[in-house]
Amino acid sequence: MDKLNRRSFLRLIGAAGAATAASSFSVIPVLAGKGGHVIVVGGGFGGATCANYIRRYGKSVKVTLIEPNKHFYTCPFSNTVLAGINKMDSIKHGYDGLRKNRGVEIIHGRVQSVNAAKKTVTLAGGKTLSYDRLVMSPGIAFRWGAIEGYDEKASALIPHAWQAGDQTKILLKQLQSMRDGGVVVIAPPGNPFRCPPGPYERASMIAHYLKQRKPKSKILILDAKDKFSKQPLFEEGWQAAYPGMIDWVKASDGGDIERIDVNKKVLYSKFGTQYKADVINLIPPQKAGLIAATAGLVNSDGWCPVNKLTFESTVHKDVYVIGDASVASPLPKSGFAASAEAKVCAAAVVSSLDGSKMPEPTYNNTCYSLVTPDYGISVAAVYRYKDGDISKVAGGVSPRGESAEFRRKEARYASGWYHAITSDAFAS
Repeated sequence: MDKLNRRSFLRLIGAAGAATAASSFSVIPVLAGKGGHVIVVGGGFGGATCANYIRRYGKSVKVTLIEPNKHFYTCPFSNTVLAGINKMDSIKHGYDGLRKNRGVEIIHGRVQSVNAAKKTVTLAGGKTLSYDRLVMSPGIAFRWGAIEGYDEKASALIPHAWQAGDQTKILLKQLQSMRDGGVVVIAPPGNPFRCPPGPYERASMIAHYLKQRKPKSKILILDAKDKFSKQPLFEEGWQAAYPGMIDWVKASDGGDIERIDVNKKVLYSKFGTQYKADVINLIPPQKAGLIAATAGLVNSDGWCPVNKLTFESTVHKDVYVIGDASVASPLPKSGFAASAEAKVCAAAVVSSLDGSKMPEPTYNNTCYSLVTPDYGISVAAVYRYKDGDISKVAGGVSPRGESAEFRRKEARYASGWYHAITSDAFAS
């Protein structure tokens, strides 16, 4: 990622951040609309935002959002819960805003199957709904068994906490119960996976918790990669805030885990190295959410290929896939990218129903990470569509070697970013 000076970087994150509460277009397209019914499957950052913006762009379009859970717990800021800074309710969001403020029909149910030829979805209870356009935002599923000894049942003992909610609570309880002087292991997967900087912010936030309550403890990051997002910034922050507390082991040095003994809490690397821990946060390799595979939308890698201008599936016509499940590189699998994709997709869907030309979009991503509650770092980028692909036109990370005040401001910006993106997604 390119390095930027302070002024250029702040301009960039300001421009990208403004898109959170606005749209991915220089002028928001409000189309008369010829009606139609759009079903959105999945109520995370991608699905909720898309439902919201379809109603904003096409006032006459009926939108139905199908989501199994009555509340959505965000992965962004879930690490602050592990740090003891925030409570679970702070990352909990409902759908009343979309229902009351945007007129979105909310169905709390699980989609069992999709019939793209007949343009129907069938719910687990047997009810079938028809659509004119379908937007899938299924998030991620885990590749259980990719690490020997680790399956869905094992996650009740060794949490991944990569889908916030109950898993966050399990990991928090284990940290609270751990002895002072214990070892916490965090094992991130190889690329691609949801929220590339997330495991390293998690290490930071857990270190903050341990420093306050169990200062003799250590954190060991066993990585399936040889480098990670915002690495120099994280390492600079760790040295300043947690000297000697966090150790990172890259894949080529024995960090790539291939097996775990869940009961003994021992991990085994591909080099045969053994690591014993008191608490293990094992984040397995990922793929598109299971309904995407059921609907026949995935490729051989388990992700969903799309037209990067509209996010329409390259497999099924009038079916769109956004968020973590889609193949939208160089856009990362992040909440902000999902929000940007959702707005572009919403315009594409309404334009297709309206029979009008879709406005030319931009795509944005801004990602803040906390090293301490008062020490923030970030990455920002702006992308454009050209010749059938998405390319980055500007981007960078926050400068290294900055003052404590600069880092405090970024931490405050992180909080503002979170409140803006969740309010935008859930129309709250």
